Amino acid sequence: MSDKNRKRMFYKTHSDDTEYWHLPHLGQRIIKTGIAVFLCLLIYALRGYEGSDMRTEAAFTAIICMQPYVSRAKDYAFNRIAGSLIGAGWGLLLLFLLYSYPILGEHKPVLYLLMAVGVILCLYTSVLVRKTDSSALAAIVFLCLVATYPDIDAPFISTAQRLLDLLVGILIAIAVNAFRLPRSKNPQYVFFTRSKDLIPDRFAQLSPNVLFRLNTLYKDGARICLISEHALAFFTLQMNAVKLNVPLIVMDGAAIYDINSNTFLHMETIPAQDSATLVRRLEEEQISFFVYTIHKNRTCIFHHGKMHRKEKAVCAVMRKSPYRSYFEEEIYTPEEIVYLKVIASSNRIAGLEQRLSEILPDTLRCCRRIQAGIDNASALYIYSIHASIEEAKTRLMEMLRKDDPALVPLDIHSHGRYRSENDALRLLHTIENIYEPVSFFRKTSRKSI
Repeated sequence: MSDKNRKRMFYKTHSDDTEYWHLPHLGQRIIKTGIAVFLCLLIYALRGYEGSDMRTEAAFTAIICMQPYVSRAKDYAFNRIAGSLIGAGWGLLLLFLLYSYPILGEHKPVLYLLMAVGVILCLYTSVLVRKTDSSALAAIVFLCLVATYPDIDAPFISTAQRLLDLLVGILIAIAVNAFRLPRSKNPQYVFFTRSKDLIPDRFAQLSPNVLFRLNTLYKDGARICLISEHALAFFTLQMNAVKLNVPLIVMDGAAIYDINSNTFLHMETIPAQDSATLVRRLEEEQISFFVYTIHKNRTCIFHHGKMHRKEKAVCAVMRKSPYRSYFEEEIYTPEEIVYLKVIASSNRIAGLEQRLSEILPDTLRCCRRIQAGIDNASALYIYSIHASIEEAKTRLMEMLRKDDPALVPLDIHSHGRYRSENDALRLLHTIENIYEPVSFFRKTSRKSI
């Protein structure tokens, strides 16, 4: 096994000086596929198949049709049925032709040419009936039927048996996929999850599998608050298809935003007297910077100083968002400033942070991060001391408890940094097991934890 593949299978993370080794997540699809194959083989045994007579078409079909979610399994099943019928129809027609005119099968080149023409007809028929996803399957079923010629004594019976086997596999796959152990919901929890645990970086988009699992949890009623260290525009870029039912915490805890009403429910701004002092200090450093404000539920960004190359590279990406507006002139009020951001080389940012830490008042805090997508660039964020994720969580819980006083906050985070889609799916699986655990006893009353 190559080192690259080994890293995909096994990886380690570090937390509190402890090393964790992780194996890939054993998903429900793997377990359900094994159960479906067992049931298919068991049905064959009950039908009298054993030894060399044991058939496996149903088991193969169950493997192909098994999907992580019931809706997808149904789509695969319908495609499987369509492809099987198309392939079986053309296969049966060719077998009748061969048995009616045995001379066609006596010469192998002629037989192979007919089989190739049959494959073309299967593929073309799938296109005609708009079942292109089942075209390859139709050709496979066709070849499975005609490849046994001339050992088939009863073509119609043999074709019917194969279709029956396929139908058994399809039905078992749907039944196993639809089966769920009895569960009881814990609606009192509000799950707080970092967006960086679901995506690799701030410019990436949520993967389809993670998006589907997340939206399924939202649809089932799970309250999941996503926390982002970036402005709202990054969320709309990464997760615009997420169906949220809880407001977001954005800007590293400086703001709470309800995406359903397009409203900032709360924002923690820098005190006006501190922002004026801070701006003068940055101007003395002869360094350009961005001022982030919130005006009429919209993030407005103003640039001070001459824009250098690294800043231009960031703006080229950020200006594409409809949730972010850039301005050159200073037309905001000091009361609207949420934070200031400086982008420069990593060494310069580290030095600036050190100098500012010596003069900044206790009402402000700094946060330094590496700037993704730009070589040797970092950004320094300057917030109000009250702009923190913990304070935002407390404030959001106060808002939510007005409608439901029994709500309980619960943090769900990954041990290490994002490595693969499996990390995000594992985190969401943890939320699902807490929110909707397997339970054979129905709750009669709701209790706070």
